[in-house]
Amino acid sequence: MPSLPQLLILIAVVVLLFGTKKLRSLGSDLGASIKGFKKAMNDDEDKKEQDTANKVENHVSASDNDDNNKKE
Repeated sequence: MPSLPQLLILIAVVVLLFGTKKLRSLGSDLGASIKGFKKAMNDDEDKKEQDTANKVENHVSASDNDDNNKKE
C-alpha cells in the first residue's frame, strides 16, 4: 500500500496530466453511469417481482376455476 506522500505525488501528477476540468467531467460522467446502472437494476428487480406476482395470481385464478368446474 502506498504511503501518504506517494499518494499525494500521484494525485498531483494526475491533475497535471488531465487538468481539473477533465477530471471533474470524468467524475460526473462516472457518477451518472453508476446512477443509471442502479436504476436499471432496480427496474429489472421490480419487473421480476411483478411477473412473479402475476404468475401466482394467474395460477390461483386457474385453480379456482378448476374447483368451480368440478363442483358443477
